[in-house]
Amino acid sequence: MDESFMLMLSNLLHLHNSLDPSTPLLSSPSSSSGSSPSSLLSSSSPTPLLFFTLASLLSYLASQKKPTSTKPPTSTSTTSANPESSSFSVSAFRALSTEHIWSLEAPLRDAQWRTLYGLSYPVFTTVVEKLKPHITASNLSLPSDYAVSMVLSRLAHGFSAKTLASRYSLEPYLISKITNMVTRLLATKLYPEFIKIPVSRRRLIETTQAFEELTSLPNMCGAIDGSPIKVRCGDIGGNVYKCRYGYSSVLLQVVADHKKMFWDVCVKAPGGSDDASHLRESLLYNRLVSGDVVWDKVINVRGHHVRPYIVGDWCYPLLSFLMTPFSPNGSGTPAQNLFDGMLMKGRSVVVDAIALLKGRWKILQDLNVGLNHAPQTIVACCVLHNLCQIAREPEPEAWKDPDEGGVPARVLENEKSFHYFGDSLRQALTDDLHQRLSSR
Repeated sequence: MDESFMLMLSNLLHLHNSLDPSTPLLSSPSSSSGSSPSSLLSSSSPTPLLFFTLASLLSYLASQKKPTSTKPPTSTSTTSANPESSSFSVSAFRALSTEHIWSLEAPLRDAQWRTLYGLSYPVFTTVVEKLKPHITASNLSLPSDYAVSMVLSRLAHGFSAKTLASRYSLEPYLISKITNMVTRLLATKLYPEFIKIPVSRRRLIETTQAFEELTSLPNMCGAIDGSPIKVRCGDIGGNVYKCRYGYSSVLLQVVADHKKMFWDVCVKAPGGSDDASHLRESLLYNRLVSGDVVWDKVINVRGHHVRPYIVGDWCYPLLSFLMTPFSPNGSGTPAQNLFDGMLMKGRSVVVDAIALLKGRWKILQDLNVGLNHAPQTIVACCVLHNLCQIAREPEPEAWKDPDEGGVPARVLENEKSFHYFGDSLRQALTDDLHQRLSSR
């Protein structure tokens, strides 16, 4: 008999005795011979009838009860982990970065990390070591290296927050929060260390000599250019963000050296702005105009004192610290066309650097972060680009922007003195270049 039914009968007996102790519900064997079920029903006390009814009811219920299985229930949780997400868990990452990483030869190991995170294992550990104190101070519940790896995979492959959330079994808002934190740290804490104006004499001499070997132009120390970074801003700003290629963007301005490393980065203008306007909004322009940047390397060219200068295309104004071509279409004199060709050869380093930047950090090909976080994300990628160039990481397939256009920049009233001085310097450099190359 079912144990629960026996327990119920026992409780009924105790209850009966407390209600009517003079009448036993179950008679003794000696007295049962003269009694029958009908005698219980005809008893003057209502108690036997009540308990007979209850007992019958409980007996019926017990007979209808299905036997319980002792087999443990099968888990049917709807929150079971995605099989793919287990490959991106903290434990999987820890296995990859500890036991597995040292079982591989260095070239194979670094190739695997470049595929996953856009850079080699030694560069990855450098980034983690420099960011770890700041990430730890933020009280993030995830390990620092795991958080950095998550953000690097997003920057390298252009994944959206939703895509990474499904991979890492996290909420999209948390992916966005971690991305914003890591990119902000890269753009603020690591920027001063890895993106620097070449003011030291040793670095300045190395840079100008390298550019002179490339272009035959003396004292060139960098090349400037702008590039639109596609963003998803919806209807915000209207045509202000529409670049010359027709899509919404913010404008990136960089200055690169001969190693395709950036020594200045600025993201302050919407895509509808022109290169000259963006230059004038930058901190670099204000420092150069005010004389805050002092380059301790002056040479004499045909009686002109030539300080280090940067080069750009005709979309920038000709200034004493910024040399531009005479003509965008080769309509100048032979000497001018020779100068323009060499200047554009020097400028090519910044074009190549931007192509590498967008090729290595694919998120810049279609930036899927909020507009407010776009500048820090772009600057963070520039910092990582320099780290890769310092480590001489293999160059990925470059991203090709459409051919540039644009009208020559006009000179503002407050720039005229810089323009006149720049014009005389450009002519001196042109004449000197033409004479030196013609006599060979």
